[in-house]
Amino acid sequence: MARSRPSRQRVAADRRRRRRVIAAVLERLGEQYGHPRWAGPRLDPVSELVLTILSQNTADVNSARAFDALRARYPSWDRVLSAPTDELTQVIRPGGLAPTKAPRIQRVLAEILDARASLDLGFLAGLAVSEARAWLAALPGIGAKTASIVLLFGFGRPALPVDTHVYRVASRLGLLPPRTPIGRAHELLEESLEPSEMYPFHVELIRHGRDTCRAPRPICGLCPLTDVCAHYVLVRAGRAPVAPIPRTPVHRGPRYHDELIHGAPPPE
Repeated sequence: MARSRPSRQRVAADRRRRRRVIAAVLERLGEQYGHPRWAGPRLDPVSELVLTILSQNTADVNSARAFDALRARYPSWDRVLSAPTDELTQVIRPGGLAPTKAPRIQRVLAEILDARASLDLGFLAGLAVSEARAWLAALPGIGAKTASIVLLFGFGRPALPVDTHVYRVASRLGLLPPRTPIGRAHELLEESLEPSEMYPFHVELIRHGRDTCRAPRPICGLCPLTDVCAHYVLVRAGRAPVAPIPRTPVHRGPRYHDELIHGAPPPE
């Protein structure tokens, strides 16, 4: 039996609630994390793409070491592309999963060069966001998150990367239905945000997911969003786990990724 479609009133009410939650996120988490704003590219687009590949399934400090080692060893992306794969693997080994990431980086660079006759992604600035993301996502091993990171951080385009922190916090706040596929999560959240909101929303949810709204148990006693949080309704009813407020301060110094997204110089 087919499910009935929600009424217009229900759709409008859901939209109003999402906007209330988003407004609270941008206002309250903005106060907590410094109202981050995009202030220009932190790296050139190809560097952003390679750094994001290196950051997959590893800590930011490790991907930073691997990126710095790669740039120190090879003076140009052409040299990275022509390097023996075994050699490149050893160079980026500090980043983890090097046997997978080294050939992936070279395949990506090869496809960019084959399609554009140069290792320059500046042309993406002239495409619609959907077209630019589709072009990047057609590269081997590049998904919607990585493509969105390149567009958001490299060009300031309104594309929302949904990583594990953004997905978890948005789901707990009720901005995503339960078990939303990751591809659909990108669509739903972008539809709910104004273009100017995507950068601060992304950064603030990452910081909040690391500091407070952690997996598997959030520290709800430190959260300024409990009055708009769907998960906190379950916590109050004793139906969801919650972590106690720690005795020592939660907020740690910025990690590598946070330093970059808050405007610190990129790696040398």
